[in-house]
Amino acid sequence: MTIIKDFFADKLHVMVFDTREAMGRKAGEQAAARIRELLAEKEEINIIFAAAPSQNETLETLVSAEGIDWTRVNAFHMDEYVGLDAAHPAGFRNYLKRTVFDRLPLGSVNLINGNAENPEEEARRYGQLLAEHPADICLLGVGENGHLAFNDPPVADFNDPVFAKVVKLEEKCRLQQVHDGCFEEIGQVPGYAITVTIPGLTAARFMFCSVPAATKAEAVRDMLNGQVSERCPASILTTHPDAALYLDRDSASGLL
Repeated sequence: MTIIKDFFADKLHVMVFDTREAMGRKAGEQAAARIRELLAEKEEINIIFAAAPSQNETLETLVSAEGIDWTRVNAFHMDEYVGLDAAHPAGFRNYLKRTVFDRLPLGSVNLINGNAENPEEEARRYGQLLAEHPADICLLGVGENGHLAFNDPPVADFNDPVFAKVVKLEEKCRLQQVHDGCFEEIGQVPGYAITVTIPGLTAARFMFCSVPAATKAEAVRDMLNGQVSERCPASILTTHPDAALYLDRDSASGLL
């Protein structure tokens, strides 16, 4: 696999690959290697998974990796729409079941219930669950508006006092779901979601961030070249002590 560029943006290790496939393969391989190391150190580990088409190649590589005792891994996911039909294929629970959760003998799978009667109470429940199971690894992406999970610029808070909350989705974020092919038009995209907060994500010891495609080029440029600010929530990754960003030629076009 061809690396075009390899550098650090503050503490963040950035790798640019010639193709999306090479990007995902490297991210998945390095995440798998870290999982094996952690399982050699401790009895069980906790992993937060992002659910988006941008993660396809990374997750496929990870699921196919050998030498991992998945029965000692507790799985979490980072966001879910509020009120979307529980069977809708664009639901993040359903994406992760298809790509990861139903394919591995995981120790536990911990899901956000976007159809709970009281979303605020569900967010509190999930945040407490994450606090009780500190994340070892977070596998994530970056949105077209620079969001992490559903922490869009208007609601992102680097000092959030909770690990999960209910948020209103920015229009640019909802349009991304149409661009990704998850919905036919923006009117179908729910307006609210439950998301793991920025502190809930960055509490993970190790972060692996896969960001392919030209639609992410502006966000990538802003997160690496701009100020560390909630205006581009992903910029916080440059301050994390052990995070890696995997780009393809298209998403890195603003850097090359």
